Amino acid sequence: MTAGRAKAKIKAGPRGVAFGYVTARRSCISKTYASMMSVDIRRISVAIRELGAGGVWRIPEADAEPTPVAMLMLDIRRGRPAELRMEVAKALCAHCIELLGLREDRLNVEFTQHDGDEMYHPALGGYSPDWKPGEA
Repeated sequence: MTAGRAKAKIKAGPRGVAFGYVTARRSCISKTYASMMSVDIRRISVAIRELGAGGVWRIPEADAEPTPVAMLMLDIRRGRPAELRMEVAKALCAHCIELLGLREDRLNVEFTQHDGDEMYHPALGGYSPDWKPGEA
C-alpha cells in the first residue's frame, strides 16, 4: 500500500443525508477510492456535510432558477492521470447516487492535487510521500 492521503468532502444540498444509512454503507466510498487510487485506506478521510436547502446550488441553464446540487471535493497527491481521476469521479458519483439519492446531473467532482509534503498524517508517520506511477 502507498502512503498517500485522500480526503473526500461531500456537500449535499438537494436533500438531507440519512446518517444511519450512510454510516452503515460508508466504507464503500473509502474502499473504492483506496482500490482505484492504490492508496492505504487508513489515510482516507471522508466528510459528508449537509449545508441545508439551497446551501449548494448552480444555475443549470441561462434563464433558469438556482437548483440544489452536491459537490465531491477530493484532495489527492499530484500526478495521477486524468483518465484515472475520471474513473474515480464516476465511481464515487455512483456511490453518492446510491447512498444519498443524488442525481448525476446535479453532482460535481473537483480534484485538488498536492505534493506529498502538503499532507500530514501523524498516525502514519508524518508527511505522505509524493505519488509515483505504479504504486500499489
